[in-house]
Amino acid sequence: MQMLGEYGHRAVPVNPAFKEILGAKCYPSIVDVPGKIDTATVYLGKARSDPLIDEIVNLQPRRIIINPGAENENLAAKARERGIEVVEGCTLVMLRTGQF
Repeated sequence: MQMLGEYGHRAVPVNPAFKEILGAKCYPSIVDVPGKIDTATVYLGKARSDPLIDEIVNLQPRRIIINPGAENENLAAKARERGIEVVEGCTLVMLRTGQF
C-alpha cells in the first residue's frame, strides 16, 4: 500500500482483521468497497481466494494482478470470461519498472 501511494495510486485495503491500514480505511469485505475499482491486486493463495472469486470478478475491475504465491487459475479463467485483464506478476516490480 505504501509503495502504491508513493507512485500516486490510491489503494483501498480489504481485510476483516483491521479497521485501518497506513491511515486508509480498511474494508471488511470486497463487497463493502465503494465506487469503481480499476485494479484488484490479489495476494491471497488459492485456498483463500477461491471463495472470493465471484466477489472479485463482480467488482468488474479493469484488471486483476495476481501476485507471486497467489496464483489461481480458477480466478484467472473466470475473470477472463468476464473480459477482465489478468496479469500474473508482482505489483511492486510492476511499479518500479513502469508497468503498473
